[in-house]
Amino acid sequence: MAKKEATPMMVQYQKIKDQYPDAFLFYRLGDFYELFNEDAIKGSQLLELTLTNRSRNAAHPVPMCGVPHKAAQNYIDILVDQGYKVAICEQMEDPRLTKGMVKREVIQLVTPGTQVDVGSQNAKTNNYLTAVVYEADQRAFGFAYADLSTGELKVAKLTDQAELVNELVSLQTKETVVDGQLPATYQEVIKKLGILISHQSALPVNASVSYLSQDVDNELLKRVVKLLLDYIQTTQKRSLQHLKRAVVYEPSDFLELDHNSQYNLELTRNIRTGKKSGTLLWLLDQTKTAMGGRKLKQWIERPLVNRSKILSRHDAVEVLLDHYYERSQLQDELIKVYDLERLAGRIAFGSVNGRDLIQLKTSLQQVPKVKYILEQIADDSFEKMLKNLVPLDDIVDEIQRSIVDQPPISVTDGGVIKDGFNKQLDQYRDASNNGQKWLTELEAKERRVTGINNLKVGFNHVFGYYIEVTKVNLDKVPDNRYQRKQTLANAERFSTPELKEKEALILEAQEQSKTLEYKLFVQIRDQIKKSIKRIQALADAIATIDVLQSFASVSEEYRFVRPKLAKDHQVDVVEGRHPVVEKVLGHQQYVPNDVKMGNDTSILLITGPNMSGKSTYMRQMALSVIMNQMGCFIPAKKAQLPIFDKIFTRIGAADDLISGQSTFMVEMKEANDAIENATPNSLILFDEIGRGTATYDGMALAQAIIEYVHNNIGAKTLFSTHYHELTSLDNSLKHLQNVHVGATESNGELVFLHKIQPGPADKSYGIHVAKLAGLPNGVLSRAAHILSGLEKKANQMAEKPTSTSEQPVTKHHRPNQEEQISLFPLEQVDDNQAEVVSQLRNLDLMSKTPMQIMNQVYKWQQKINRE
Repeated sequence: MAKKEATPMMVQYQKIKDQYPDAFLFYRLGDFYELFNEDAIKGSQLLELTLTNRSRNAAHPVPMCGVPHKAAQNYIDILVDQGYKVAICEQMEDPRLTKGMVKREVIQLVTPGTQVDVGSQNAKTNNYLTAVVYEADQRAFGFAYADLSTGELKVAKLTDQAELVNELVSLQTKETVVDGQLPATYQEVIKKLGILISHQSALPVNASVSYLSQDVDNELLKRVVKLLLDYIQTTQKRSLQHLKRAVVYEPSDFLELDHNSQYNLELTRNIRTGKKSGTLLWLLDQTKTAMGGRKLKQWIERPLVNRSKILSRHDAVEVLLDHYYERSQLQDELIKVYDLERLAGRIAFGSVNGRDLIQLKTSLQQVPKVKYILEQIADDSFEKMLKNLVPLDDIVDEIQRSIVDQPPISVTDGGVIKDGFNKQLDQYRDASNNGQKWLTELEAKERRVTGINNLKVGFNHVFGYYIEVTKVNLDKVPDNRYQRKQTLANAERFSTPELKEKEALILEAQEQSKTLEYKLFVQIRDQIKKSIKRIQALADAIATIDVLQSFASVSEEYRFVRPKLAKDHQVDVVEGRHPVVEKVLGHQQYVPNDVKMGNDTSILLITGPNMSGKSTYMRQMALSVIMNQMGCFIPAKKAQLPIFDKIFTRIGAADDLISGQSTFMVEMKEANDAIENATPNSLILFDEIGRGTATYDGMALAQAIIEYVHNNIGAKTLFSTHYHELTSLDNSLKHLQNVHVGATESNGELVFLHKIQPGPADKSYGIHVAKLAGLPNGVLSRAAHILSGLEKKANQMAEKPTSTSEQPVTKHHRPNQEEQISLFPLEQVDDNQAEVVSQLRNLDLMSKTPMQIMNQVYKWQQKINRE
């Protein structure tokens, strides 16, 4: 739009828009928020709005679209959920009282990381805003995160890029704030994770930042906390009184789980669906409050390593488990507790309404009941929680005295404050109510005087109060008193001097009543705001109690037991189970297994056929460790576990598309991560290391990794493999033990026992598994014939004398492709079958899902049947 054509309003709009070039500007215009120019074009597409034009007859009409201000939140949420920012620009003056342009300014910038209206579907999920700074001299990152809806604020020093990526992914942050000094290479890494990067320049230090960072004594950490708070203050432009003082944490304060391990173990997100269902969180979540649900997720992602804290949680779970009646009472009270953390946030923001205060009152009324129940059964493990369960009777009394039991949503339209709370308000209401009574009496009187039975007294916001007479009765209107006010199609509206006088009194009373009522509500809100820290301490205690009762309930329902904490590094799990798989399959269908690793055993080498349960066995061990160190009981008949410091997993086959890395490269990087960072107190799960490359390469790598872990690390390691040649390592590695998943043949059919047994598996049963997958009989017969020949060839080569220049061939020798083809020519097989056999020979079953295998088998059947 050419500047000479710009109206004063559009000049004002553009000036504000220039301050927020990366955000949609919601520009308040009367009862609508309008979007203009590029915002309107893009916004109309994203929000499915009608695109129109302003000044359509001008040479350069302005694209525009709009949304009603009362429905704006839904549209804002849609944009922010898609990764955009929204600047909310409000009218700062009453247009009726202003000459010329109404003053407008942005009152809030809503961004993916600062969104606080999360909706009920995300009530148990945190929305973290993160910040990153880099100190080149230290080669370290300052990292901070906050949840604006709950007030949580944490900060840590991270030593490398891997730690940074792990924290960003684990927190599932949508937005990261950076300063001008973060190298572009690290910004690119963050962008590749799908995280929005926001830039923030430094602001002058203020009292709020100083207060919130007073417990931080490291300059790098102070710097990143200030960066985060500067961005929050810049975007929110309102009170942040509910933010808690920054807490410094070390990743080593908790059981370290990188994001790959969290993903592979499906702790909070299902690998296939990305949802909560089918995860450990899904299984353990019997919390009754939103804040309890959030704390449970935090405990799952950050299990403890402190022995006394773990024991304290175990003690509390045991007490609750042993007191079923009191636990049931506790659950009944917790259900009535609303989200105190986010209520405190809304109070601080000034966005709380009457219904929120009633929820606060209802929640606080449960506190004495919760405290009484716990006092009947509590031991030392509940001491801190009981200390923070302080009933806030003063707040309850204030809300009870002032707010009606069923207030409207709006706090500006009246009807929120109780009668009798304020004398002046009662007077205004009395005047308004008496006025309404007078109007009713006036209508009855005028009907009698005029003889017009359908005469009525009404009101609208444009013309005020009026007397309406239908046109057929106009001849009965007394000309000396009635003054014409408005003409309608079928009626005329009139006023009288008496009605005008009463109208002024009624409207003044109503307006004064609303104004005073809102003022009183703000005073009540500000009074409660002084108690935000008390409310937050109470919320934390209730959330902790809620998680512990959830642990007790789940432990009772699924027969979990309290594990003993070993002082050495022994693992002794009797009849352990994978809790999620067991829930899906049912208790009767699941086969439990022991995990026994004494001080003299660091590696279990696990062999057995595909689909027999090796991966499940490994995962259930990791989940038992995590559940134990969260403070929960574990799925077993009896268990003794050490406290692990880290868990590393290499499970499943997946490409890293973001980095452009193949399955095998991902496999090697995850293996390297474990080798470089594991300690003797770590747990390592390696599933089929080496399968992504040629047989001998893979076998050599697998053996070298096993030897390195055994000789140099000593971590407890579960290593599953199809390389049966590796089972001979128990002869040279004294801390390695062979186990296998049992399977047997019955009438030519493979039967999985799903039971871990000592010693190596006697065979791989690959052809039997292919039969279970549905491969055609012709293919299976051909494969069996090839296998027989290969085994015969291997035996012959093993018996053949070797010269000094020849390498001995073991009985496990696997001929390469050329040897296979020369041994077993396909002249007797038709072309289609030959092609199927060739494809079968090269099929990597371990990299395929069951559905992919079924689809491939179907294609082979179709190919063979065509003959």
